[in-house]
Amino acid sequence: MKISKDIRFRVYITFMGMCLFGIMILYKGAKIQIKEGKELRSMADSLHTKIETIQPERGNIYSEDGSLLASSVPQFDIRIDFKAIKKDTFDKYVEPLSKDLSALLKDYTWVEYKEILNKEYKNGNQYFLLKKKASYEEYMTIRNMQPFKKGQNKGGFIAESNTKRINPYGLLANRVIGLWRKNAENVGVEREYDKYLQGSQGQRIVRCIAGGTWVPLDGSEIDPENGKDVITTIDVNIQDVAENALLHQIEKEEATFGTCIVMEVKTGKIKAIANLGRQEDGSYYEDFNYALKRIEPGSTFKLVSLISLFRDKLIDIEQKVNCQGGTAKFGPYTIRDSHAGLGVLSIKDAFAHSSNVAFAKLIHENYKDKIGSYWTNLHAMGLDSVTGLGLSGETKPKILRDSVTKGRYTLAYMGMGYQVLITPLHTCMVYNTIANGGKLMKPYLVNSVREYGKDVVTYNPIVVNSNVLDSGSIEKIKLAMNEVIETGTGKALKNPYYTICGKTGTAQVADKGIKYTDRVYHGSFVGFFPKDDPQYTICVVLRTKKGSNNYYGGQIALPIFKEVANRLYAIKMHKTNSIANQEKLNIPLAPKSMKGNDYNFIASQLGLKKENATAQTWLQTQSIDSNGKNTFSKIIITKHQVPNVNGMGLRDAMYILEQAGMKVIVMGKGKVIQQSKPAGSSYSIGEKITIQLS
Repeated sequence: MKISKDIRFRVYITFMGMCLFGIMILYKGAKIQIKEGKELRSMADSLHTKIETIQPERGNIYSEDGSLLASSVPQFDIRIDFKAIKKDTFDKYVEPLSKDLSALLKDYTWVEYKEILNKEYKNGNQYFLLKKKASYEEYMTIRNMQPFKKGQNKGGFIAESNTKRINPYGLLANRVIGLWRKNAENVGVEREYDKYLQGSQGQRIVRCIAGGTWVPLDGSEIDPENGKDVITTIDVNIQDVAENALLHQIEKEEATFGTCIVMEVKTGKIKAIANLGRQEDGSYYEDFNYALKRIEPGSTFKLVSLISLFRDKLIDIEQKVNCQGGTAKFGPYTIRDSHAGLGVLSIKDAFAHSSNVAFAKLIHENYKDKIGSYWTNLHAMGLDSVTGLGLSGETKPKILRDSVTKGRYTLAYMGMGYQVLITPLHTCMVYNTIANGGKLMKPYLVNSVREYGKDVVTYNPIVVNSNVLDSGSIEKIKLAMNEVIETGTGKALKNPYYTICGKTGTAQVADKGIKYTDRVYHGSFVGFFPKDDPQYTICVVLRTKKGSNNYYGGQIALPIFKEVANRLYAIKMHKTNSIANQEKLNIPLAPKSMKGNDYNFIASQLGLKKENATAQTWLQTQSIDSNGKNTFSKIIITKHQVPNVNGMGLRDAMYILEQAGMKVIVMGKGKVIQQSKPAGSSYSIGEKITIQLS
């Protein structure tokens, strides 16, 4: 009896314990469901879903004439969620899908594709990678295949978009346009106008599936806002001419670096900036924007001295100055001319022959007791501040005011272009001021920011100083600058077709480990043309290698100026109507007033060879191949007929079609494999043509 009671007691205890435990479970479950449920469900969801950022399409960068300089090309990673496809649907379409994929992608036979698809379907793969970095054309074609047309939920089609930044013209104006890369410091227009180009990010929800793979949820996307386009002032043809001319000369001289700037006189627009620096292997690359690098300008600064003297009414162009045989003492310092033997000359001739002694004397003697006037004149020319071009890395000029105040002999050195550091772009601005009738223009690189074909931000020419110098003084200075070409250090530029005003410059370099004994020089030439109605100002600067035998500006920089100026004159300022019905092909033909060798001067600047100009023109284009060597292409352009550009690179094809007066639309990259208008067919000036690249 006692044993029976003991057993019943244990059963009751056990039962009560189980009931209590059950009540606790129910309580905890209710608490989780009611009180903690929301928080825990959120935590659970966070382990399986998350918000992912969708990057917008970056805006394009265009040249002034609409040529594409930088663009974002979409690429797609295409995947398949096999669990979303019903069995009967998969069985129905697996064979035709395999054949379509094989024909498009050409990486497997259709039988191999069928085996792969069957295997992945059997395994229930929800994130199978079909094609990585597919082009937009491939993406569109695959998306329209069955069963993918049914979408992600029924057809299993998943596409993840990425963007690749390309420059259709390769390294053309590379440092100015810039290279855009994620998580890297960028340069040029890509950096300075990033706030417009980048657009606004979108987002989507992705969920985690087996294997830790994140798959986007269909319909959860918030589309990004694509970036705006930037329209630059760059002219592709002028940029190409400047780069080729610079490359040819810099390779010939084995120079350390060089820059060539082309500025539109009346607006201050930068039409081209070419920069090349020598690499360790001896090749040249746009590694730095040397147009914005501070250097001692040398004799090109003598124009600044001349402007200052004329602003203060201290001289006249025919006034005499004694060059003292090419040597003069200033306190303990001796200044010499590069060409000894110069005696008493007019200031115009002293400028033409680049006498250091003459300009050292003129500045020292006229400003030693009124230094403030000299600073005022430098300020009027914008030589105490940055140009405001809008690119990072630009440096402010360095004028050694303390040195001048303490030792006034420094003025003598400044008069000839030493003891002052300015950028080539500053020099270009000053020369452009004389070309522009005394108006100092702010240089600029961007015309507008555009969205959906409409300008939302525009940039107009800005006059920094409208009256640097009076018109009478400007005409006298232009006479001195033209005398450089007629009888002075720039005689190699003299030609019977158009007049040039300019100045050579040579400065010995001593900076960052370079000593005067290393015999490193900056050779430069700056000028504008034509003299009576200037259109372009060009500034060229080269730094020589150590111990170079050629270092004068007239030897190493002038040939670059000559090639660029001649090409610009031929392309931009010498157009004729020798084709029937007054239709222009934008290719300079022989003007009626020219005969014989006169035509050859113009034609040679473009590589044109005359073959019955009334019917057809031979056009030879020059470019640089992947090995850095010159390559040539020849094509016949016949009146009214579309040129055949199949097989050409983008640059040559664009040049030929645009010279023929057509508007070019580019698709793809590589070489031309198809053109929308057949070669030989008729066209109208301004008509659009699309070229497909491989």
